[in-house]
Amino acid sequence: MLWIGIYIALASLLCTLAMVADLVHGIRNKKLWFPCKFFTLNAASLAVIAVAIKLPMDLNNLMPGYMDQDVKIGSLAFMCTMMANLLPSLATMDNKELLTNIIALGVLVITLVVNVFIQIKTGLLSLHKYQDKLFKTASDGKDQSTNMYVYAHRYGIAATFYLGMLLMLLIIYACSSIAILKSKQILDSKYKGCHETTLKNLESVGSLTVEKLKHHVRSHWIMAGSSSPQFVTVCSATTSASGVICVCSAALAVLLVHLTIGYLRDYKSDYKWSTLVIFITQFIGVILGTIAPLVRCFANLSFDLSNKWKWNHMNVFKVESYWTQKLCDWKHSIIPFSISSRKSKIIIQKLVSVILSVCVEFQKIVVVACKMIALIPMFLMISVLYCTRCWKRMKPMFTYGGIILVNTREHGDMFADLRKYVLTLEEDVELAERTLKYITKSVNVVIRKAEMQQPNNLLKLLEGFNGFKGVGEYDSLHVAPLHSKDHLNCWSLTLVTLTTIAVSLPTIPQKVIDGLLSSVSEGLVYVTLVEETFNARQEYVSMQKAAKVLWLQVEVYHKWLGNELMELATHVKTAKQILECFRDAAENMTSEVESSKICANSMYHTTKAILYSYHATIDMVSKQELFNELSSMITDILAACLTNLPQVVAKKCHTEVIEKREAGVLAAAHLLGETMQIINTLQDHQIRSLNTDEMPFVDKWCAYHVNHPFA
Repeated sequence: MLWIGIYIALASLLCTLAMVADLVHGIRNKKLWFPCKFFTLNAASLAVIAVAIKLPMDLNNLMPGYMDQDVKIGSLAFMCTMMANLLPSLATMDNKELLTNIIALGVLVITLVVNVFIQIKTGLLSLHKYQDKLFKTASDGKDQSTNMYVYAHRYGIAATFYLGMLLMLLIIYACSSIAILKSKQILDSKYKGCHETTLKNLESVGSLTVEKLKHHVRSHWIMAGSSSPQFVTVCSATTSASGVICVCSAALAVLLVHLTIGYLRDYKSDYKWSTLVIFITQFIGVILGTIAPLVRCFANLSFDLSNKWKWNHMNVFKVESYWTQKLCDWKHSIIPFSISSRKSKIIIQKLVSVILSVCVEFQKIVVVACKMIALIPMFLMISVLYCTRCWKRMKPMFTYGGIILVNTREHGDMFADLRKYVLTLEEDVELAERTLKYITKSVNVVIRKAEMQQPNNLLKLLEGFNGFKGVGEYDSLHVAPLHSKDHLNCWSLTLVTLTTIAVSLPTIPQKVIDGLLSSVSEGLVYVTLVEETFNARQEYVSMQKAAKVLWLQVEVYHKWLGNELMELATHVKTAKQILECFRDAAENMTSEVESSKICANSMYHTTKAILYSYHATIDMVSKQELFNELSSMITDILAACLTNLPQVVAKKCHTEVIEKREAGVLAAAHLLGETMQIINTLQDHQIRSLNTDEMPFVDKWCAYHVNHPFA
């Protein structure tokens, strides 16, 4: 039993660390509404939570000591804290996951409530063992029986309060889930309309400069941030109510700890001293886990309360349509019956309609109750804001000799252009200017941080870029493919093939070789992004996978399809012989592995094309000259591919799945910051004859240079 207790303590520690990780993540990313990233509701977390709350579930083991009783009550407080922290994670799930996890959580909570209720009724959660001693009259002759009775039954009373809190949180979970289903549909519809508008605006501006891309990223950041399901859920009355419940739970836990601080070593169960470890771990989890729900209580301050929020009974008792719309839709939908009796269908349909009507009214009651609970932090924060503003007005009187400085500048038009990208559930609600400014600054911070992570080796390689002539030099229409009738190229495989030949050349200084490998390695990161964004056909995907496998061999093991590059170089003396050696190795490749055949075909085609382009002068080409020519081709091909980066950034801003939009825009902002200098470098070197649809394909570039050899 001792080891089981340690196991429970470890599970509790894991839950605490997950809550703290979300807390730190929110602070580091300046998201003080603390989105759930590490501590989310899923099968794994439910399993760990079930272990952490095992003690209040235990009906078989007597736990008569003070600490034994305290740890059971502490587990209930810990469960309340975890549920309050997990609530925003409901918004990250699709409909099926939401239903499954809510049912699983409901089963767990109801089981816990029933088990604790049984313990209250049977006396397991009270101090019956000590009642005779506690009910004695004190030596001074005064009757203290009433106080002792309350003291003896404080565990049962506290447990009853916690059961009520757990049931309230479970009801809040169910009501929030119903609202989330509809709110996602509303926000998704608004997002798609706004995205189409921004896309049309982007297409009408011509070439995508860095400033235009910044505006595009910023607008989508606001769209994704303001319509984030977690953000909208946190700003709801149910989340504020859950935060208040969590704070009350923590306050009660602190009070009980204060009352039994002198009995920390009074553990008499089979779990022995592990109960103390569990108690300390879970109490720390309660204290730290209360921070995020407490801050979320004030999430509605994202709206300008001083100007936009009207304090009247209609706002408090008004239930917005998205809270009940999903239930109404279910009520008016046709239920598929497998029975043939018409009367049975009518009875079932009416029964379902009545049940859903009751659910609609119950949902309204819960929402109104949550709004009333949410008034507590609202009143507190408004009082703080009022005092703060009064102080700001009075402070200049003391600072500037009684002259009150009033800033009369209107800020309304400052963010007018960005405000149109804010998406809210209700048309008459606006995001406060300070919140809009904060969201805008946050994306600027991401871009600035990414600017500090520029691919320096790649930029150094691109310094020698002077056009796209090298894109067509490695390809030739006069070379027949080795293994297929139709020869296809992809950016990454072409680059890896050319780099393989270049790094195998002897007499080239190792420092130069390492520099080329580092530059191509950095470039392939962005080349892969271009290919994943535009070249999604199966044949291209196969080539891209083959290129990744081959690059691992070349960069790490200095091999090409199992052949040591240094051994290939030792058997040749001239540049022509090196090309012929790779050509023959590719032609004689007998492997049936698909990736090996693809790599061999690319090497054969590339070496033949280079040999053909030199014609009779190949014998006079030195190894250094061949290396310089290959480096120039690699640079030109990289530059041609990376001209598609603005389109990649624009496309990454948009994601169909609403739960992944914030992550998509974050990736786009980071990519823009990293590649800003590359985009500026290549901005004036684009080939206007190639349209936007052709630019992502290396074959189109090659065909263009074959037809325009002097371009």
